[in-house]
Amino acid sequence: MKALPVQQSERSPELGSRLRNHRLRQHMTIEQLATATDLTKGFISRVEREQTSPSVASLVKLCRALRVDIGDLFEEPDTHVIRLDEAPEVDLGGAGIHERLVSGADLEKVQVIRASIEPGGRGEESLYTVECETEVLHVISGEFVLRTSAGEFELSPGDSVTLSGHEPHSWRSTGGPAEVLWVLVNK
Repeated sequence: MKALPVQQSERSPELGSRLRNHRLRQHMTIEQLATATDLTKGFISRVEREQTSPSVASLVKLCRALRVDIGDLFEEPDTHVIRLDEAPEVDLGGAGIHERLVSGADLEKVQVIRASIEPGGRGEESLYTVECETEVLHVISGEFVLRTSAGEFELSPGDSVTLSGHEPHSWRSTGGPAEVLWVLVNK
């Protein structure tokens, strides 16, 4: 039987995709979820595709099977828009560098710093570490040298380096100005 087109209601348009996300995180198929909830595969598929709204009873069954609180489906996403010219300035040390925090200031697990480096800009003379688990450096423009205990890495636009946040390092720009992103990741 062909599914009938169902008019969209005024519900939150991402409810179905949020349910699908939770199902996929549980590594569940629609069939497994249908078995766990006594709902049909077709019904679950239509809910996930925003073609129908579940009743409260059906939503409770879905949430129990997916081990998710119903309220979590209706929370506003935590979205941060940071305009570069409004991003707060930070100072992680070095000379000839201007750094801005371009990720949400209240984020604890990841911080993204965009750095504009003047010709001849450089980090500390001795190698240092930043308090994080993992560091990612991405060169947007210019030439850049990352110095670690393993040696020097010459980087060009588009190049990236991932290293342990516990790895001592320093840096310097070579030639003209450079733009880089530092991504600091914590557990």
